[in-house]
Amino acid sequence: MPQSPPRWDIFCVVVDNYGDAGTCWRLARQLADEYASSVRLFVDDLAALARIAPVFDASRSAQVVEGVQVRAWHGPGGEFPAGDGADIVIEGFGCGLPPLYLAAMAARARPPVWVNLEYLSAEAWIEGCHGLPSRHPTLPLTRYFFFPGFTRASGGLLRERDLLARREAFRADADARRMFLRSLGATASEPGTQLVSLFCYPTAPLVPLLDAWAEGDEPILCIVPQGVAASALDAWTGGAVPHPGQALRRGRLTVAQVTFLSQDDYDRLLWSCDLNFVRGEDSFVRAQWAARPLVWQPYPQTENAHRLKLDAFLDRYAEGLAPDAGAAFRALAAAWSGDGELAPAWSALARSCASLEAHAATWAQQLAQLSDLASNLVKFCSDRV
Repeated sequence: MPQSPPRWDIFCVVVDNYGDAGTCWRLARQLADEYASSVRLFVDDLAALARIAPVFDASRSAQVVEGVQVRAWHGPGGEFPAGDGADIVIEGFGCGLPPLYLAAMAARARPPVWVNLEYLSAEAWIEGCHGLPSRHPTLPLTRYFFFPGFTRASGGLLRERDLLARREAFRADADARRMFLRSLGATASEPGTQLVSLFCYPTAPLVPLLDAWAEGDEPILCIVPQGVAASALDAWTGGAVPHPGQALRRGRLTVAQVTFLSQDDYDRLLWSCDLNFVRGEDSFVRAQWAARPLVWQPYPQTENAHRLKLDAFLDRYAEGLAPDAGAAFRALAAAWSGDGELAPAWSALARSCASLEAHAATWAQQLAQLSDLASNLVKFCSDRV
């Protein structure tokens, strides 16, 4: 008889608002859809998940969505029902597992494959740590470290099989793009307007960037999901932040606030824009698949650890860029993370738009030559089940 696909349990604690839940949900959905796997996803904040995937009902502690069993839980220190574990256990970003679940894992005749899915980084050291085992100090269990990354020596990036085909079909349909932006209430008022999406942390120095856009020579439409950069927008507009579906114009800049988008609609927004400001991990990865110029704000960490991640990515991404474009890209990325003046950095970047656009397409093509994270994870675990 053919062997049935292994059962997967994925655990997620929401730390970065939407990125943790978004990444784990994408992985769970891809495993169920493309590998016909039985997948359970345990999330400690269903409300955050429901905001990026409205198919969820945040009031239900257990539900099946797109072939994935989704369960609410209360984190590694909370109560958790005893029961048989899965064949493969994914611990999202070192979130910790419930003691009762660990005991059930240890009691199995054949221990499950236990993988800690790490945060994405372009730092070189992850290649030496990717796939390494670590024995549990008291239980007969081994945990493996799995690092997403940008090289063949890493775990790769999340990418559904049809993602790039869907992107190209959307881009080829001008009417679909126009109707999508109109449905958001984000329509450019004049030809040649540069479309920019904005998704950032509250620490981003947004006000000087908005000033630079407003005082610039070229028209810009900045599209902001509701709730993003609320304090900075309130300060810049003097309390007149536009409601979703409305826009505010100052100088050459129009700011349009839109409803917070589902993951699928957010992909379409990234595909529609000329430049995308993104943050964390999930939107960062999706912006790269959008094949559009991007500016990344990593999750702020103590001891400036996020700058190490940013610099490592800049080193990889800027390879192949013309010197002026590479310098402009680095300067704006650094200023966006608090190190430098935004206005001159933006002026330099604006002069390099054509080079950056071509490079973004090339970068996405290069990444697409690598195996995606889900397929790498399936192979890694299948070899050990």
